[in-house]
Amino acid sequence: MAQISGVILDNRKQVETALMSIYGVGRPTSQTVLADAKVDGALRVKDLNDNQIQAIQKAINDSSEVQVEGDRRQIVMGNIKHLKDIQSYRGKRHLAKLPSRGQRTRTNARTRRGKKVTVGGTTKKAPSKT
Repeated sequence: MAQISGVILDNRKQVETALMSIYGVGRPTSQTVLADAKVDGALRVKDLNDNQIQAIQKAINDSSEVQVEGDRRQIVMGNIKHLKDIQSYRGKRHLAKLPSRGQRTRTNARTRRGKKVTVGGTTKKAPSKT
C-alpha cells in the first residue's frame, strides 16, 4: 500500500487515476506530478517501489501550485467563510444550506436540502360531534 500526502492509494488502480483520490489533485495535476517524478502513469500502485513513491511525494510537496488535502480544504473553507461574512448571494445560500449555483429547488436539490418533510396535514379530519 502506498501512502501519499496522508492518503492510502488503492493498489488495484493505475497511478495516474489513484492520485486523483487525493483532495486537490485532478487528472491534469496528476499527469504533471507524474511527469515531474518521472514515473509512468500506467503502472499499478502495487507495482511502485519506494523510490518512485518518494519521488511522487517530493513532486507534490515541492510544487508551489499544487495544494493538497488539509491546506486545500482550509483554503476552500476560508473562501466560503468570506462569502458568508460579506453576506453575498452565494454566502447566504451556503448559510441556508441551499444550492449556490443556480440549480432549481422546487422539485430537486434533495441532496443539499435533506430528507423530504411534509408540511401540513394531507388527510381530511373527521367531523367532530358537538
